[in-house]
Amino acid sequence: MPLLAIISEVYARNQYPNCDYSIAKKRLAEKISLIKTNPLLKNFLFSDFGTRRRFSFVWHDELTSILTRELPNNFCGTSNVFFAKKFNLHPIGTMAHEYIQGCQALSSSLRDSQKYAFELWIKEYGCNLSVALSDTYNLKVFLKDFDLNLCKMFDGVRQDSGDPFKCGDLIWDHYKSMGVDPRTKKIVFSDGLTFPLAVRLYNYFKERINLVFGIGTNLTNDLECAPIQIVIKMTECNGQPVAKITDNPDKVTCKDTSYLAYLKKVFETD
Repeated sequence: MPLLAIISEVYARNQYPNCDYSIAKKRLAEKISLIKTNPLLKNFLFSDFGTRRRFSFVWHDELTSILTRELPNNFCGTSNVFFAKKFNLHPIGTMAHEYIQGCQALSSSLRDSQKYAFELWIKEYGCNLSVALSDTYNLKVFLKDFDLNLCKMFDGVRQDSGDPFKCGDLIWDHYKSMGVDPRTKKIVFSDGLTFPLAVRLYNYFKERINLVFGIGTNLTNDLECAPIQIVIKMTECNGQPVAKITDNPDKVTCKDTSYLAYLKKVFETD
């Protein structure tokens, strides 16, 4: 996270040295107005997930201060621990793909490695931080592994690739099929969200399951300056290749094509 934030800021500083923050403030004000002026959004909850692609530390600091003041009942936290401490916010985040990828090398069985990761997570954290990441392989594989025991132990699921409406429907259906009331669980949507998209998702799912939105680049780097698309992902653990497949072909991460083909065969996925 620190490295990505530094790269993003150095890029922005050099490419857009005279960037006008008034544009960012205007767009943030429009986002705030979208929430404040609609009484149907009084329970709309979102968190800042934008550290790695922020335009600058200075702007991230200011927008966090503004959101804390203007939307105290909607702005539920930040994944940035420094700002969580500074503004007395809830530090909020979910497990990373790297964790489940690493378990490919650490588990005694590759096919059981995702389930092993979830069970090990619960053993370590208990009921805290209990939101399961659903797309390291893809949602279909995740739902095969997310059995009744895991459905009950985890508070919810994070959706981070694929069509969010279709994925949300499938997660809701899965809880119902397991005899678990979806209204006791939550979905954290976090894939390339904008505020209008988050509001559409909220209106679609709000009566069916609890919702939290992790909004990143659209929150911390919404200026007239185009943000760079940067990520850092694990490709090897303990000398063994690891991979991320996801529900989006553009997000596949693996340097070893033979291992990727083997992984897809083991998990019976494309």
